[in-house]
Amino acid sequence: MTSSKRLLRSSPESMGISSNAILSYIVAAEQAGQELHSFMLLRKGSIVAEGWWQPYSPEIPHMLYSLSKSFTSSAAGLAIEEGLISLDDLVLKYFPDEKPVEVSTNLAAMQLRHLLSMSTGHDQDATGNSCGSPDGNWARGFLSLPVDHVPGTHFVYNSAATYMVAAIVEKVTGMGLLAYLHPRLLDPLGIMEAVWETCPRGIVTGGWGLNIRTEDIAAFGQLYLQKGVWNGKRILSEEWVSEATSKQVENGSDPDSDWQQGYGYQFWRSRHNAFRGDGAFGQYCIVLPDEEVVIAVTSGLGDMQAPLNTIWEYLIPAFQSESLPADSAANAQLNEKLTSLLIPVPNGKSDLAAFSELTEKTYHFAENEMHFKSVALSQFGEDITITFVNDIGSHSFVCGIGKRASSSTTFLMNAVLRPSPSKLDWKSAAYGSWTSENTFTIKLCLYETPFTPVFTFQFFGNELKLSIKGNIGFGPSEWPTLSGKL
Repeated sequence: MTSSKRLLRSSPESMGISSNAILSYIVAAEQAGQELHSFMLLRKGSIVAEGWWQPYSPEIPHMLYSLSKSFTSSAAGLAIEEGLISLDDLVLKYFPDEKPVEVSTNLAAMQLRHLLSMSTGHDQDATGNSCGSPDGNWARGFLSLPVDHVPGTHFVYNSAATYMVAAIVEKVTGMGLLAYLHPRLLDPLGIMEAVWETCPRGIVTGGWGLNIRTEDIAAFGQLYLQKGVWNGKRILSEEWVSEATSKQVENGSDPDSDWQQGYGYQFWRSRHNAFRGDGAFGQYCIVLPDEEVVIAVTSGLGDMQAPLNTIWEYLIPAFQSESLPADSAANAQLNEKLTSLLIPVPNGKSDLAAFSELTEKTYHFAENEMHFKSVALSQFGEDITITFVNDIGSHSFVCGIGKRASSSTTFLMNAVLRPSPSKLDWKSAAYGSWTSENTFTIKLCLYETPFTPVFTFQFFGNELKLSIKGNIGFGPSEWPTLSGKL
């Protein structure tokens, strides 16, 4: 159940969808190994199916990654409607102090529309170089890069371009992007607790970093499906919604790829005449205007095309133009499935006593690429506390034995264990079991994020071998086994 209940609920059949078809989709996604964290299906403005894979839950915000871009785009659309900016505005107009000494013809020609459509003229993504500016001035870093192509002629996915949009909106409004969006977009949609990362200079990152709930994503998609109108009030102009979700630039020609159907203003075009915002590791806001459907998904996926294929295969044929006869048995079966969803856990024995000789001890690691110095296990009631020390500090979480134990932790699992730049702790739930006589396996769900790494501890007397495998990551998802000694 959701906390806000801002959207109506209806049975699938009343909206022309078979409960069996939705159930088949969920089962197919799970059998394909797709690690979904939440799923919400709307038709004609009503939620017909919703579920969260525990410990993920409706009231907990989830990292959006690049799905954040569509919200930044909306802020630009609002600022355009208010006459504060124009699609034709030159980018350099807003950054007189950050422009390079020598301004190339292509840089001089770059407009706001090129930032929004990922057609800035850069030959490669400018994000790494922009965000790596030693002085923390990302705009200066962005403008210092070569612009190899005439703006508007070459598509390159470029999160730094979205940051520049956010920076422009903040300049012309005189306020942070969230402060600008709240009364105009977020509050009307009931999105009350949004959190957004900022750059070293306090500007919202724009292209990533927004955290909101699944129903917030669904409401945002429904607003765009309704061409900018919410509860009878116009929030976004119909012209903006149409332009932002239409193809503004070519990005490939593969008919089977949902990343080569064209790109709008921070929205992807998709097959089936759909459009979507999406973020790394499977954060989706999919809108199917022809079917009056919105689908919101959060997940932890490496292959982002596969879940779209599953949606197209199982759900597209299920949308009927008229309501279907009530099917209480199928609806009950679907609801039973949706209310019992779980992230898989290690299958093994629950034996707290087996830790009697292992707790209150510290294993020290040889020098390693993850910069782990040591790990210690200590008993915490009927649970175990795992404490890692790396070159940044000490990071702990609580692990249940044969059950999940909730806590918070100061690291975020990505390419390495590292503190988050914008948050000191993350909600976590860890489940551990003895998967063999000397092997203890932990599944750690950082359930505000897509990350659910698995830690495998193998104990050999005074020695420990530790392997860590992430479900996803921008870098390697599995690292060399670490060897530790008491």
